Amino acid sequence: MTDWISGVPMFDGVVLYEDDHLLALEKPAGLLAVPGRGLEKWDCMATRASMRWPDALVVHRLDQATSGIMLMARGADMQRRLSSAFADRLVHKRYVAMVHGLPSEPESDDGWGEINLPMMPDWPRRPRSKIDLENGKPSQTRWKVLARHETDQRARLILEPVTGRSHQLRVHLQATGHPIVGDTLYGPKDGSERLMLHACELKLRHPALETELNFVSHVPF
Repeated sequence: MTDWISGVPMFDGVVLYEDDHLLALEKPAGLLAVPGRGLEKWDCMATRASMRWPDALVVHRLDQATSGIMLMARGADMQRRLSSAFADRLVHKRYVAMVHGLPSEPESDDGWGEINLPMMPDWPRRPRSKIDLENGKPSQTRWKVLARHETDQRARLILEPVTGRSHQLRVHLQATGHPIVGDTLYGPKDGSERLMLHACELKLRHPALETELNFVSHVPF
């Protein structure tokens, strides 16, 4: 269904959760999270969702090329409460990525490794970000190998962003020598039809109902 004024289709994708307070939706790869500049970039998750749920408001974003779980608030009060939960790191997110190369196993008892590299916007080359050891903000990503594909020299990783810098996962993996497959900003040209990065899990305590929520999204690659 399309709104005839804006020409933007109403959201008709996967709804993982819906109540009077919040929504958990699946964003497809290639769709903007919020509107960009110009009418041609008005089509996005926020616009589509607002036509189906008029009180739907954005509380966090996914890169246009990234697919997966996107949480939205219903109303300004819930937007403030959810935004505070993200800022206080009370929302736990996991992603799956396919990367180039075969990362060495972390030297830890639980198999998890950490990338601690400060980041900042790469202003001359926006929207890119970059590692900057002197001026960057603290940035931390946890990672674990899920599978190794020796034939094509690729690996499937689970990722947990502790901080939430712009393009953090993409920049951190590129900096370690294992860029994400299909990353046209930070990786090599590899012929992939999409960025192999998917927001697969999101956990939080419901700000209104005080219940534990755990949303899981199927990885499409």
